[in-house]
Amino acid sequence: MPTLMVSISGIRGIVGDGLTPDVIVKYTSAYADFVEHGKVIVGRDARISGEMVNKIVTGTLLAKGLDVVDIGIVPTPTVQFTVKMLEAQGGIAITASHNPNEWNALKLLNQTGQFLSPQEHEKMKTFLSSETFYESWEKIGRYSEHIEAIDKHIEAILKLKLINIELIKSKKFKVLLDCVNGAGVYSVPKLLDKLGVEYIKLNCDASGIFPRLPEPIPENLTETIQAVKENNVDMGIVVDPDVDRLVLITENGDPFVEENTITQVVQFILSKTPGNVVVNLSTTRAVDDVAKEFGCKVFRSPVGEANVVQKMKETDALIGGEGSGGVIYPALHYGRDALVGIALTLQHLAEKNIALSELKAKLPEYFITKKKIELQNAKPDEVINHMIFKYKNQRINTDDGLRIDLDDHWVHLRKSNTEPIIRIIVEAKNKELAERLAEKYLKEIEELV
Repeated sequence: MPTLMVSISGIRGIVGDGLTPDVIVKYTSAYADFVEHGKVIVGRDARISGEMVNKIVTGTLLAKGLDVVDIGIVPTPTVQFTVKMLEAQGGIAITASHNPNEWNALKLLNQTGQFLSPQEHEKMKTFLSSETFYESWEKIGRYSEHIEAIDKHIEAILKLKLINIELIKSKKFKVLLDCVNGAGVYSVPKLLDKLGVEYIKLNCDASGIFPRLPEPIPENLTETIQAVKENNVDMGIVVDPDVDRLVLITENGDPFVEENTITQVVQFILSKTPGNVVVNLSTTRAVDDVAKEFGCKVFRSPVGEANVVQKMKETDALIGGEGSGGVIYPALHYGRDALVGIALTLQHLAEKNIALSELKAKLPEYFITKKKIELQNAKPDEVINHMIFKYKNQRINTDDGLRIDLDDHWVHLRKSNTEPIIRIIVEAKNKELAERLAEKYLKEIEELV
């Protein structure tokens, strides 16, 4: 069966087998009806299928009477920032993020440059069943290009109050940069040049073909970790293909751990100004520990950038993000942004005048274990409801499946939006305890299936 995944994160599929031209037209047309009028920003990551998808998306939007501003190969956060900067009515980032080469996707944005909210997503889907219409020749949209989008995005980062360019330059940082041949090739070096950071490139050609699995997790970064060890650098900087996730490697070649990306940025921001923090329900408890040091509150949202942003707006949060390496800093824009994450991290290290390994050692330490269970004929909602009843006397959150918080660990049980499985995420103070508890919850669910 062809694979097409539709969620608030976008429309994602394998090119030619799920994500086909007619599917791209169908969803772009529905999105155009949702937008109604005005201009839409379109940008893409570097993958090979991007040009083909871009032409179909652009042509469809123009045929529907919308103006298109094409900003080329850019990070997803640059698309988000440009929607806001150019006061557009929407945006489409053409990227399957950390999925392999054969995938592509449409990430749909509203007029504020954010992912469609759950309510907006549902409204957009109602247009899928509407009769499609296209404008006559004199009413089609206008096409233009805006090649300065990345430069404008970086310029805004450098103007942030917390960024001291001269201080960062004075530290003469040297890094190993891995952009997995994605959109980071066109953007991260520009930022590092402006900050006076020397860099050695790895997987930074313009081919658009990922040389390894593109998700920036330790098991996919063995070559990168080795290169950090061999090149005597201050750190490794790794981004995913659309540059919304930031993963770091210490000067010793140890994973900084992707959960620590948001933890250390929260620590840095709150050390300047106390305020609220938002992370998703699957993000490390270390964020809570850090916020507590500054007397600040942490609010948790369902998994997904749109959900985190919605909760950030509700709570007027200063900083937010996800444990996968996603930093959302509203002073710039509401979206996960590895570029602003890099700048804030360099500023943090420069002010503390310490190595990345020392910064890691000073953060609260936890271990996360992830498992999943196939449900066969059982209904995921019924299984989770059984677990909610079983743990009803504990501290629980049911906004996105079930999260149970206990003194020595937490567990998050959530159903997949795309396959009949339940994900089990457990965090504890040591790896053995996390593994043992994950097995315990796995067995409890197996008894219900």
